[in-house]
Amino acid sequence: MAALWAMIRAAFGLGSKQSATVVVVGLDGSGKTTILNQLKPGSVPSYEVAPTVGLSVEEFETDSIKFQAFDMSGESRSRALWDRQYASADAIIFVLDSGDRMRLAVAKDELDHMLEQPAVAERPVPLLVFANKMDLRGAMEPVECMAGLGLQGITTKPWHIQASDARSGTGLEEGMRWLTAHCERFLRAKAAGFPKPGGAGGASGGAAAAAAGASSGKS
Repeated sequence: MAALWAMIRAAFGLGSKQSATVVVVGLDGSGKTTILNQLKPGSVPSYEVAPTVGLSVEEFETDSIKFQAFDMSGESRSRALWDRQYASADAIIFVLDSGDRMRLAVAKDELDHMLEQPAVAERPVPLLVFANKMDLRGAMEPVECMAGLGLQGITTKPWHIQASDARSGTGLEEGMRWLTAHCERFLRAKAAGFPKPGGAGGASGGAAAAAAGASSGKS
């Protein structure tokens, strides 16, 4: 019976997955590639991952969406490439090294620059921030990362910050569950021509949720 139902669903396109493009950005060494290695099906993440040069394209799936991911190099000379990918983005993942306090201001500058790009600023693209390397001694808590990046000032798109440890996979499922739900909403709005809802935006309950370990934008 299960096999028959699966055939019926396939024949009528029931439960078929949508396709979406996600741009993965963050400073060099933040853990972007390690996160993608964890998300790819059947992969075994390595503890030694070579830095991305330029960009690489990966694919992975959640329950309802097939993602094509653009893994952008975080080296300073490559960050100009980020801007070229935003127009096609249905979602954005920003990876922060929560153990790197010295470069938090640099990460904020890059995030601010990204949010100012027309392809990002003018569309409600969902933004997931992984506060990565939470396993490191002295790593910043999500609420501190949220404040340092100024996420509470984002009022035009849904956002969420999720504590994570890319090597063990901790926090990745929770973050991707949020991103999938909001990407589905974005794709529906995109298909409808992005109607402008009154009073859109904001991060409802962000700080309170962050105090518990992860903060979220509008749900």
